[in-house]
Amino acid sequence: RAYLHAGCVSLLSANYIYFCFCFLIQVTSESDVRSAADLAKEKYGKVDLAVNCAGIAVAVKTYNFKKDLPHSLEGFTRVITVNIAGKFNVIRLAVGEMGKNEPDADGHRGCIINTASVAAYDVQVGQAAYSASKGGIVGMTLPIDRDLAPLGIRVVTIAPGQLCLCSFLKIPSKLSRLGDPAEFAHLVTAIAENPMINGEVIRLDGAIRMQP
Repeated sequence: RAYLHAGCVSLLSANYIYFCFCFLIQVTSESDVRSAADLAKEKYGKVDLAVNCAGIAVAVKTYNFKKDLPHSLEGFTRVITVNIAGKFNVIRLAVGEMGKNEPDADGHRGCIINTASVAAYDVQVGQAAYSASKGGIVGMTLPIDRDLAPLGIRVVTIAPGQLCLCSFLKIPSKLSRLGDPAEFAHLVTAIAENPMINGEVIRLDGAIRMQP
């Protein structure tokens, strides 16, 4: 994983004027996230945007009757911990730094962009843990936004569909194709640049609806 991240950083640094760096962390670790925020301040002078993308998934039914085996509570809890608590950990520590920024002309100090999933709404068999975690991200978007609005910090969530490999989806037409990661990045940029996008969950799925 570190090798892949380093390769991405090299590619970005070679093609864009902005300095890029890689810092691997556990999003559930307070010390890791604080260290990442400190490094960002050291490199860029401030923290004004945090894009929360980390997430994991398991595909397990609630109960396997053939094996007389329930869904692992440990597995369920791990998905919830990483996908919800991990994101909240990044949010709560990032906004502490954003609150120190000088507001712009609109009073804006920063923006949090979370990644949920269409699985928060349309879910497949065996996705109880994943869907619950993504629904939690959707559910905390507006409350956190209202907490932070007086400081001029926006909170927006993107709920993407399948962006890369997904052999189990039936794609009925070219209009309902799989998404390109660049399209996700384009939406992130649009949200970061537009102060009127706030407290919202935006589906990015090309009108695809997940089948059971």
